[in-house]
Amino acid sequence: MCGIVGYLGKKQAAPLLLDGLRRLEYRGYDSSGMSVVGIDNKISIVKAVGKLDNLASLLEKKIPEGSWGIAHSRWATHGAVTVKNAHPHFDCQKNIFLVHNGIIENYRQLKEKLIKQGHKFVSETDTEVLAHLIEKFFKNNLEEAVIKALKLVRGTYGLAIISKKDPEKIVVARNSSPILIGVGTGEYLVASDASAILTHTKKVIYLNDGEIAVITPKGISFTNLALENLLKKTEILEWDLPLHQTRISANGTKKYQSSLWCEGLDKTQKAGYPHFMLKEIFEQPEAIRNSIAGRLIEREGLAKLGGLENVQEQLRKIERLIIVACGTSYFAGLVGKYMLEEYAGIPVEVEFASEFRYRKPILDKKTALFCISQSGETADTLAALREARRKGILTLGIVNVVGSSISRETDAGVYNHIGPEMAVASTKAFTSQIIILALLTLFLGRQRQMSLVIGQRIAKEIKRLPDLAEEVLKQAPLIKKLAKKYYQAKNFLFLGRKYNYPIALEGALKLKEVSYIHAEGCASGEMKHGPIALIDKNFPTFGIAPSDNVYPVRSFGDEVSSPLSKRTQSKYILKQTNIATSNSVYEKMISNLEEIKARGGSILALATEGNKEIKKLTSDTIYIPKTLEMLTPVLSVIALQLFAYYCSVLKGLDIDKPRNLAKSVTVE
Repeated sequence: MCGIVGYLGKKQAAPLLLDGLRRLEYRGYDSSGMSVVGIDNKISIVKAVGKLDNLASLLEKKIPEGSWGIAHSRWATHGAVTVKNAHPHFDCQKNIFLVHNGIIENYRQLKEKLIKQGHKFVSETDTEVLAHLIEKFFKNNLEEAVIKALKLVRGTYGLAIISKKDPEKIVVARNSSPILIGVGTGEYLVASDASAILTHTKKVIYLNDGEIAVITPKGISFTNLALENLLKKTEILEWDLPLHQTRISANGTKKYQSSLWCEGLDKTQKAGYPHFMLKEIFEQPEAIRNSIAGRLIEREGLAKLGGLENVQEQLRKIERLIIVACGTSYFAGLVGKYMLEEYAGIPVEVEFASEFRYRKPILDKKTALFCISQSGETADTLAALREARRKGILTLGIVNVVGSSISRETDAGVYNHIGPEMAVASTKAFTSQIIILALLTLFLGRQRQMSLVIGQRIAKEIKRLPDLAEEVLKQAPLIKKLAKKYYQAKNFLFLGRKYNYPIALEGALKLKEVSYIHAEGCASGEMKHGPIALIDKNFPTFGIAPSDNVYPVRSFGDEVSSPLSKRTQSKYILKQTNIATSNSVYEKMISNLEEIKARGGSILALATEGNKEIKKLTSDTIYIPKTLEMLTPVLSVIALQLFAYYCSVLKGLDIDKPRNLAKSVTVE
């Protein structure tokens, strides 16, 4: 959640540290600070509350000189947002300075003992305890003091520590909070996220839990709390997205070329967009293309997922899947549940990762756990993964960040390959996760009883999705106009059924995250079991109602081909009594919207293009192109993302950095 940067080399550290913090600002932006060591080992410390620009303004007045130091951007957990609570923290003698991501769970007990021993605390944080604890054991060797201190600590940490009495040294430690070391030419960098160091080096070394690195001008050594010497491999970070992408402009009409994925800092720039969130919404057609590149064999109706090849025989024997995730990734998992059960014939459970480890799930060798996380560092998801590993079951992952903890700790997995997502509110990562789950459905379904015809149909429609997504983006001007009508609402209800029930949840979440409008996502069949009591003329509803009978694809194992003619389609649907047809889903959704209208509620609907009848029922309508029922969530959610974005713009809010939120939630 917070951001850590460190530097030791021959260059001036302060500009490099600030540059690294800018790349990590999405991880924490309550306050920031840095400590730089200069001549005669004098340590300069600069802190500021609020946005990183406030720290930059202080540094413009006087830049601390020195070639090594540490820096931090904070997302508050313990203590208010104040200068005293900002990192780096220090000991009584102002000898030891450190930055910390994570939570020290036993800090109160440690603090009480240290106060009795004469230590003076100046902040309300749990982190300051570490500085005083290291001070207690310090005898001119920083790493020895750090190891002794950490043996008394219970909790999570990613740490970078310096001392003016043990100069030209950075000690780095990790326990359940990501941290890595970049190896440059005559210089070393420390970061909690690789994006902070990419302009300087692509050579990185990841620390595992319980490991400690000691960085000096002579090199890096590794140990652990048991004082065992460790050998660590250097890995190379690779960005494999194309330099140029064809895009739809934000006015919905113009295509143009732009260099979006250049080296280093260019990867995280806004490319002419006012906000990262809008940029990432409009990158979704290309993100979808990158997610499916080389993974579809349309002619054979197959998905080729290289990351799963080593475990494909194990997967063939799997009889149950558990998906664990948090937030937006959890909703992607819910979409995946519908896909996998309907077309792959595998029972699927979707769990909040934060709850999975606190119950006693029944796990056996025929169960696999799938972790979904954009960052690959989500603390609760990592905890669920480790619990599953202890039970000895197959663990898999869907992550965007190469080299992240989940990618390294699962048995196998699939990368999104969509490049950095900088806005706190996830957009392109969510649609990519749904695409990966659709590919997984194809992969597992064809292993089992999914027919060639059905596999071909699904593969063909997945391939069409980037172009269909561009069609949705062309409606940005209309959606902006509708946002102007609704942005002052205090409450919003999002309704959906089947595949679009999770999209109702995600649409409500997006509106909450970036516009601070209270919104509820609801399965439309549950609306009259309580939520309908809220409906009145001031409580609008966003109804997600695609005509899902377009291109009918029957259930698991069926041999019927499609698309069908309209007449045959109708007869076909009417004859199906053994499955819940798409048409019944749409009709039931319309009935629910009728109930809203009867109670005076205004309705903004999302429907399939060509559906004119729905306009008789709704106040406003947004249309999406026709596709398979299972793939409609990819198109539906893009419209909802734009709606949330424009509501936030109209309210004048900080869209990329919503209050109280952080991009990567690395504490439980």
